[in-house]
Amino acid sequence: DHVTKKGEPKIVAELSYPATGLKCVDRIYTDLCVIDVTDEGMKVIEKVEGLSFEELQSMTGAKLVDATQG
Repeated sequence: DHVTKKGEPKIVAELSYPATGLKCVDRIYTDLCVIDVTDEGMKVIEKVEGLSFEELQSMTGAKLVDATQG
């Protein structure tokens, strides 16, 4: 799921708890989108039909890059 049961973002800019591994994720799959984690940022490569990039960004606690256009 992209958000918690309370509607809070699961994808955040900074962790609020100790990490077990850093820089070990290349791709994130949620119920709303697919995100590639790159040196240039978190690139949305796919999203569910009918969901705008702005709506997705508002549900995400980290800055996203829209790579679905083009």
